[in-house]
Amino acid sequence: MSHPPKPHPEAVFHAHGGQLRMSEALEAGISRYRLYKMLDEGIIEKLATGLYRLTELPPISDPDLATVTMKYPKAVVCLTSALAFHNMTTQIPRTVSIAIPRDMRIPKLEYPPVQAHKFSNDAYHTGIESHAIDGIEVKIYDREKTLVDCFKYRNKLGMDLVLEALKLYRSSSKIELDKLLQYAKVCRVEKIMRPYLELSI
Repeated sequence: MSHPPKPHPEAVFHAHGGQLRMSEALEAGISRYRLYKMLDEGIIEKLATGLYRLTELPPISDPDLATVTMKYPKAVVCLTSALAFHNMTTQIPRTVSIAIPRDMRIPKLEYPPVQAHKFSNDAYHTGIESHAIDGIEVKIYDREKTLVDCFKYRNKLGMDLVLEALKLYRSSSKIELDKLLQYAKVCRVEKIMRPYLELSI
């Protein structure tokens, strides 16, 4: 009885958008030996431990966010990293800030540096948007949820960053006060935020 031919390794990568985790590659019939040979031959590159990508693909515009998302699909980009994505800060984040469910282990990556925050169930699931970055679906909190989270973590982030984010949000064309207050209730910072919102929005 003849066995069906194994799919070509590069074709398997293409079928997965050009990126594969080690576990996905093994499941698809690509051996560790073949994977390392592709790495040595320059056909694929290592993005992080156990995460590989075809080198023929165009460079990723935001490789840090894409790498963290591919490694940890449940991670949601938050706080300073989400502020930067939404153009609500003049600071350049030194780490990728992500929110994860409370029962998930803190992710560890060689690169990029990750700062993980465990959110309660309601806070974690509220305000998630999905953005395509070079064909990779990246989960990021929307502008309002990001601002609310910054108020929640104001003692760690510093009020200067929070107030700058509020100012940049206010200067944008679309302000959704109802959404801000709804998220503020979920994150239990409504009383803290209201005076700032009344003054600035």
